[in-house]
Amino acid sequence: MKFVDEAIISVKAGDGGRGAVTFRREPYVPRGGPNGGDGGDGAGVVLRADSSLATLLDFKYQAHYRAEAGGAGGRSDRNGKNGEDLVLPVPVGTQVYDVETGELIADLTAPGQLFRAARGGRGGHGNAFFKTSTNRAPDHAQPGEPGEQKKLRLELKLMADVGLVGLPNAGKSTLISRVSAARPKIADYPFTTLVPQLGVVRPPVGKTFVVADLPGLIQGASQGHGLGHQFLRHVERTRVLLHLVDCQRPDPLADVRAINAELEAFSPALLEKPQLVVLSKADTADDGRTLAGRKRKLERAGHEVLVVSAATGRGLNELLTRAAEILSGLDRLADAGPVKQLEEEGWQP
Repeated sequence: MKFVDEAIISVKAGDGGRGAVTFRREPYVPRGGPNGGDGGDGAGVVLRADSSLATLLDFKYQAHYRAEAGGAGGRSDRNGKNGEDLVLPVPVGTQVYDVETGELIADLTAPGQLFRAARGGRGGHGNAFFKTSTNRAPDHAQPGEPGEQKKLRLELKLMADVGLVGLPNAGKSTLISRVSAARPKIADYPFTTLVPQLGVVRPPVGKTFVVADLPGLIQGASQGHGLGHQFLRHVERTRVLLHLVDCQRPDPLADVRAINAELEAFSPALLEKPQLVVLSKADTADDGRTLAGRKRKLERAGHEVLVVSAATGRGLNELLTRAAEILSGLDRLADAGPVKQLEEEGWQP
């Protein structure tokens, strides 16, 4: 399936139904009076986060959505039917922007979360509503109100616990294929990963987590160079970064600094995330002492470094266990936050 993470759509909520102007016409009922019913309310347009979706592809093929209008009022005080809301499923992690104002108006981060993107118009009152002691035969009714109409930009940011970043051919696709059921394209040339890949990982110790393999970044990615700039937004959703560096690279520290500079240029908050540097492809190292020296150089620069080989399995259990430990620590910090404290004090949302 083609991966699409941006789409622009137009939504139009249903108009309210028109109120009726009618009068009772029955035998033996003199001066029957008005009995026109109210119009029904127009339907709204609702976005619902759906965990079974992973792309905004459907919105590329259909960009205009119109909800049902409310029914007109009828005689004998019959009200019109309310329109049925139009529910549009979107992937979890979808952000909704108002194209006209550029404002972020919704962030759907939990399965089943709902957002009313456009509100339906209220139905108009029929002439029975306007009957008073001084106006016993009103001959007018209200038209229904128009439904809201908006142009929205949908932007998908993948929801993952761990993000794999690094230069092209750093071994990210091979790693995710070894630790999860994901099967990305793997080849010995750059940019084999053209779309983000998600995989579920079950570490030897700790809770299951989701890892995202993001297309290779290059220097200048934040300015639009290479492919990685298209997917930098997905890094924002991750909680931990695994920075893969090919152990055969002559200066792994320079590679790490180059990619971190791109992350910081895109969003300084990205460098605040916990980060592990992973020297990958350890099975291809020509000299064990050279590999150990590169690891020490990275550690002296303040990085936590692990050495792995996806081909042989070396260091994979240690890597997954360490990632799970960091995620567990982040969970404990979240539990101790102000919302948790307020809940313990009896606060109710």
